[in-house]
Amino acid sequence: MKALVTVWKKELLELVRDRRTLALTLLFAPLLGPLLFIGMATLGESKSKEQLEKPLSIAIAGAERAPNLVAWLASQGIARKDVADPDGAIRAQEEDVYLRIGADYAASWREGKPALVEVVHDSTRRDADIPVKRLEALLGQYNQQVGALRLLARGINPGVASPMTVSRKDLSTPEARGAGMAAMLLPYLLILGAFMGSLQLVLDTTAGERERQSLEPLLATPARRGAIVSGKIAAACSVGIVSLVLTLLVFRVGAVFAPGAAKQLAVGFSEMALMLVVLLPMVFLGGALLTYIAAAAKSVKEAQSYTTALILLPMIPTIILMVSPVKNQLWMFAVPFLAQNQMLLKVIRSEPVTVTQWAVYLAAGFGLAALLWYAAVRRYQQERLAVSS
Repeated sequence: MKALVTVWKKELLELVRDRRTLALTLLFAPLLGPLLFIGMATLGESKSKEQLEKPLSIAIAGAERAPNLVAWLASQGIARKDVADPDGAIRAQEEDVYLRIGADYAASWREGKPALVEVVHDSTRRDADIPVKRLEALLGQYNQQVGALRLLARGINPGVASPMTVSRKDLSTPEARGAGMAAMLLPYLLILGAFMGSLQLVLDTTAGERERQSLEPLLATPARRGAIVSGKIAAACSVGIVSLVLTLLVFRVGAVFAPGAAKQLAVGFSEMALMLVVLLPMVFLGGALLTYIAAAAKSVKEAQSYTTALILLPMIPTIILMVSPVKNQLWMFAVPFLAQNQMLLKVIRSEPVTVTQWAVYLAAGFGLAALLWYAAVRRYQQERLAVSS
């Protein structure tokens, strides 16, 4: 135990002396993720607000067939503009949407039949969603108004056409509604920060020492190799926890000053404490796994090539849940990265976590971290680790 503490102090002291590595570990990484995330949320909120509030000018093909509709849209802030080739403008991303009025619109209108209008847009362009929805909502409103007037003209109560009123009751928490898409991306950034927060220190204490040929004298000391590698992992986990705390604090402070939905991420200190507990297994898992992988590399450059691919691991559950959302099941809380994602979503959405879920999550997380820790210790038992080339 004494040797473990000695190695732990040694690695932390060397980190403090190496100001560049210290800055990358405890300043650059904890600041970059939160500031980038909040900046993107702020930019998206500003753009959405601008698109909702500014007047919308669109091309209307066949406007002469529906002068009343065109005039009504103009009164609602939808102005008409001339575009020679509206289809080509949509494909060239010069226009977001345009309205095409069918050739039989006037005849169908006079006969009381449904008159055709088409909202033409490119569904693969996310930046066109708001203009398209604005136009569709106004067309739906115009359709209801005209339909009600037609029924009144025939002496029929418009309510007859609506035999049932459908309402919604949303049981989601205000935090979940406010965070929206931001809550889907936040777990990935936090998991990535916890998993890779100790990367710089691990690379320096494993592959870096082999490259500098300082690992062999350390392994030649009377200290047991298990204590040496455990001290290195303990130092990496200590730095990872500090980096994680700084990341959470930056999110907390930055979200307070962020507009719109991002402000909902300004969770209280009790939620921050829960997030820290949720991410602790990932810190230990990351420190042990990075040490295990980097210990086999003969240079920092080689170790970086191995560990770079690990950045993709926290991304997998986020992508899966965005493409195919699933309901929580107990087994999910035992799957690395997916479990952290689900637990963080529960904290962000202010949803309760059962005792069983906590037990499965902590047992699986720390259990896997312990196995990786043991694997790293076993790897350090190999004599070839003491050879730099």
